[in-house]
Amino acid sequence: MDRLLLMRSFVTVAQVGSFSGAAKALSSSGSLVSRHVAELERQIGVRLVNRTARSVTLTEPGLRYAEFATRILEEIRAEESGIAHRHDRAEGALNIVCPKWIGSLDLGDAIAAFSTAHPKILVRFELGGLSDRTYDFLDSGFDVAFHTRDLRDSSVRLKKIASLPFVLCASKKYIDRHDPLSHPNDLTAHDCLVHVNDPVWRMGYGHTSNLHKIRNVAFSSNSYIALQKAAVQGRGIALLPQRSAYDDLMSGALETLLPEVAVPDRPLYAIYGPGQTAPRKITVFLEFLTRWFAANPIPAIQR
Repeated sequence: MDRLLLMRSFVTVAQVGSFSGAAKALSSSGSLVSRHVAELERQIGVRLVNRTARSVTLTEPGLRYAEFATRILEEIRAEESGIAHRHDRAEGALNIVCPKWIGSLDLGDAIAAFSTAHPKILVRFELGGLSDRTYDFLDSGFDVAFHTRDLRDSSVRLKKIASLPFVLCASKKYIDRHDPLSHPNDLTAHDCLVHVNDPVWRMGYGHTSNLHKIRNVAFSSNSYIALQKAAVQGRGIALLPQRSAYDDLMSGALETLLPEVAVPDRPLYAIYGPGQTAPRKITVFLEFLTRWFAANPIPAIQR
């Protein structure tokens, strides 16, 4: 039988001085409370109470054990109250992990702004190291992870934070040296700069969009920044996050290709652990990021 349950029954008997009074305080029955005390005595191996027809008194070991059990139960109540209180307050450690390319762009700015706005939340923000198994971030001690792909995993919860636009582009140096790109299918005849985690490019509008597996990979990297640098130098065609490429596109170092063919946005998802209610620090964090991305849209590319 659960030791804490037995201790609660015994402490209540010690406080009110009778089994019937303890039963009333515990919304139980006198016989059940009596059995709890008897079982506790059996487990400890000593008699804790003297039972008479009219009263219940504590033995010397009972007095000592009542003091000990009262202290333990009070500490448990205090600790549980503190945990629940902290769960409902936006404070404490918040551990976040995301792919390197996202963290070095929009998300890094947003999380820095969040940390400044909520100094009682101690942010730990790591880039990279994400497993293909979406729930592994919890086993690694993280509270929130970010992904840009659709997830179907009942072991975690998911919230869409924003949409991240991408752009197909190349430098004028590359464009002048090669045949024009008039259709996504023409990519097979061009040097392409490919992220190692993004070897298939989706292009087109809505249901008419198509997947294009890039076969002519001239340069690959796990960094969009590295791909962007290679594109600026004329190495080939790249599919880049628009936020990263914006300055180069505005300066003319890169030019948009196939502007009439849409490149679908990538969803930015936050994933976090299961449970009926997320800790307040997580809900405050996700609400802040959603507002931040809405208030800081990526400017349109203008020529």
